[in-house]
Amino acid sequence: MSPTRNNPYAQAAGKYDQNARQNAGSQREQEGRILLKANRMLKDLQAHWENMTREVLEETLKYNRQIWMLFYDTALENPEGNRPNDLRSNIINLANFIFKREMDILGDPKREKIDILITINQEVAAGLMTKQAGSEEHAAPGSGGQAPSSPPPAASGSSTDVHG
Repeated sequence: MSPTRNNPYAQAAGKYDQNARQNAGSQREQEGRILLKANRMLKDLQAHWENMTREVLEETLKYNRQIWMLFYDTALENPEGNRPNDLRSNIINLANFIFKREMDILGDPKREKIDILITINQEVAAGLMTKQAGSEEHAAPGSGGQAPSSPPPAASGSSTDVHG
């Protein structure tokens, strides 16, 4: 039995990858646009912080987390076996940082804690939407592309180390 068969997130990532290949001109651009949509939601949350409800906070962070879960699972599973281990590790570490930051925000909501999520999404989206010389194919975090070489510095007391 395939490990992907038992992992609903990996199944979703696989379906996403398959659908993106069939229906999008560029998977990189599609993933970049999705990250930019998450950024608009995060910025809107910050702009209306005083009137923000717990439900809106949770839904906004959930949307961002779902995107990064797809990147994480695709890097972890590496279904095509074509992604370098250092790239996969960087994507996994970056996603883990994002997940930890979101939990920190949910535990102690502060407007400024969202800044790093916006910066990460913006930087990764910019990289995804930049055409690379000689290759347009699969350079997204979830599909084998360039990612930051290391996660941003963690909030005090946080760790981005991935073991397990």
